[in-house]
Amino acid sequence: MNIKSIGFASGILLASTCAFAQSSTVTGAAGGAATGAIVGGPVGAAVGGIVGGVAGSIIDPPPPKVVTYVEQAPVPAERVVVREKVVVGQPLPETVVVTPVPDDPKYAYAIVNDQRVIVEPSSRKVIQVIQ
Repeated sequence: MNIKSIGFASGILLASTCAFAQSSTVTGAAGGAATGAIVGGPVGAAVGGIVGGVAGSIIDPPPPKVVTYVEQAPVPAERVVVREKVVVGQPLPETVVVTPVPDDPKYAYAIVNDQRVIVEPSSRKVIQVIQ
């Protein structure tokens, strides 16, 4: 397999995994593997499955009503400060209390280091940092 073929296969894999990213990890992995197999054979299937799985695990951005709710939520009396940088895709430390969004249990929020963050409650992964 020459360099052009690998570059072409990589481009197709990345494009296909973006289309599958709004589904789930399983769907992303399966779609990436199928596309990789077509383009690059067994090696392409393995790479496509991994790339598709990662892209498929991305959480959709929260709806505007959730963002508005978190923006307007009262600031807690006690300030929460952590040493770790708050990063989208990374979980909040266990010491941070997350509060569920009442109208949408798929989301929770916290105010950490004076930043409002929307998180996925079960994994505590940061979905969005509100500026």
